[in-house]
Amino acid sequence: MAMQLSSDLMDGLVLALLSDEDLYGYALTKQVQERFAVSESTMYPVLRRLKSKGWVTTYDEPFEGRNRRYYKISDEGRSEVVRIQDEWRTFSGNVNEIMMAERGDNGE
Repeated sequence: MAMQLSSDLMDGLVLALLSDEDLYGYALTKQVQERFAVSESTMYPVLRRLKSKGWVTTYDEPFEGRNRRYYKISDEGRSEVVRIQDEWRTFSGNVNEIMMAERGDNGE
């Protein structure tokens, strides 16, 4: 069973990657796919949502006779990734507390 990523987590993953460097869509998709089973058709709606919220901006750069659309995190996006990271710390800590707890043979 593969765990499903919520839209908040997808937003956080993409924003975290973009906080390191500007990336074009395909490169960003590949970085996420290295760790999670995510299709390209999933990533582009995420990028459109982030852009519509003002958390990323775009610009085009020529590459081999075509343009690549790069995504750049905005100041609002940087604030949002910090908020998502804070929520993730609490959430993952609570999950780990339950999931990774040492239990006796009877589940206690």
